[in-house]
Amino acid sequence: MAKFGYEDMPFLPGSKWRVHDGNRPQPPVVTPGKTFGEPPSDAVVLFDGTDLSKWRSVRDGGPAGWKVENGYMEVVPGTGDIQTVEEFGDCQLHLEWMAEFPPKGEGQGRSNSGVFLMGRYEIQVLDCYQNTTYPDGITAAVYGQYPPLVNACKPPGEWQTYDIIWIAPRFSDDGKLIRPAYLTVFHNGVVVHYHTPLLGPTGHRILPKYQPHPPVGPLRLQDHGDRVRYRNIWYRPLRGYDGEPEWHPAIYEMASSE
Repeated sequence: MAKFGYEDMPFLPGSKWRVHDGNRPQPPVVTPGKTFGEPPSDAVVLFDGTDLSKWRSVRDGGPAGWKVENGYMEVVPGTGDIQTVEEFGDCQLHLEWMAEFPPKGEGQGRSNSGVFLMGRYEIQVLDCYQNTTYPDGITAAVYGQYPPLVNACKPPGEWQTYDIIWIAPRFSDDGKLIRPAYLTVFHNGVVVHYHTPLLGPTGHRILPKYQPHPPVGPLRLQDHGDRVRYRNIWYRPLRGYDGEPEWHPAIYEMASSE
């Protein structure tokens, strides 16, 4: 018997570790945030409410042109989308956003924006509190692909949260899709997508289709002409068990062999 486990148990399928293996690496210690949404100790903070130094303009690569005040950033219509300087892949992402108050417009014209993972895959931002539009374009939809399981919108003028688990797609060396992107999303603490396989990059009035791209990309926020606000944006890179670089590597292997 090992100090903290057993050495005479069978090996777990697809693993070099036995059941109750005392020699298996201990998980690293992470200190949670003191309040819900506060970055944990291993998070990479992308926006802390003070400046946009970690962001740039998508249009020309220059400084991001959005407004920063009172701990949030706000879309300045006409300045264009912004994206992070840092690029990343598999992650846990947290951000908070607020629709304009009082509300104006209807359908897609009410506080429209978007959160683009890796600059390509959009989770819709829209005020759909007592506002109707096409289902795969409402708040928290995977735009043009999947409506959320439920509409969990808060009224405009209240802060809302997106907590996202993102698993990037994988491509072979010759550009073939090995495994699609997978997405889990909590909107205001409510599951609205669960391990959902994306059909490809999102877009307006297109049928999605994967094209090979790098394993990392920036987080992009959309200027759709409405003064949507964002705050408290951070992510945690997701790695595999036991320090492996891939998230769920054994699952990848099983999925690719089917």
